[in-house]
Order: sequence, then C-alpha cells, then structure tokens
Amino acid sequence: MMGVIRIKRIYDPFAETDGTRVLVDRIWPRGVSKDAAKLDLWMKDVAPSTELRTWFGHDPSRFKTFAERYRKELRAHPDGVSKLREITSRGDVTMLYAARDREVNHAVVLAQILGAQSRDD
Repeated sequence: MMGVIRIKRIYDPFAETDGTRVLVDRIWPRGVSKDAAKLDLWMKDVAPSTELRTWFGHDPSRFKTFAERYRKELRAHPDGVSKLREITSRGDVTMLYAARDREVNHAVVLAQILGAQSRDD
C-alpha cells in the first residue's frame, strides 16, 4: 500500500505527520540550515534541469509547457521517480520545495506523477 504523499515548502514548519522528508530541489534553499530542514533525503536528480528551470522562471503562463517538458525529462531519467515510488511504498512522504508559488512549481507536477493522495501546503 502506498503512503500519503504531501508537498510543502521547505520554509514551512516541520510536522510529526510529515513522514519521510525529501527535498526535491536541485539547489539548496536559501536561508535554511541543514538542521532546520530536518531532511531524510535530498533528491537533486528528480528536480528539473537547470535549463528547464531557467526557461520556466516560475511564470504561470509557461506552467503547462513546463510540466510537459519536466515529465519528458523524468521519463528520460526514471531512476529518481522509481526511488520515490519505492520510498512511498514504505510510508508517508513529504516532498519539500523552495519555490514561492504553491500551485505553480515542479513539486506539484512530481506529486501528480506519483499519484499524490494529499497536499499539505
């Protein structure tokens, strides 16, 4: 059985219900210490490429195209998604991201791919 998958900003407070906390950004978030992050895992390889992230620039008008391109990147390198699926098979997971926009970011797309059951941001 698959655990609940949540997404939330890394700047949001830690919660006992987070389960396994996985940072899914390629770059370490500004202003967050390693201790404060309370991470179990940092998975840079599931984040969008630098080129795609730069092109997107968190422009909501580009989100649909960004999501398509990001899915294509993940299909070309499926190991990270497979590892996340394996982790979720063992229990609840909270994927952490640094983007300001809670609706327009790569973690939303990644959660959809994984079949997210819950969002906690």
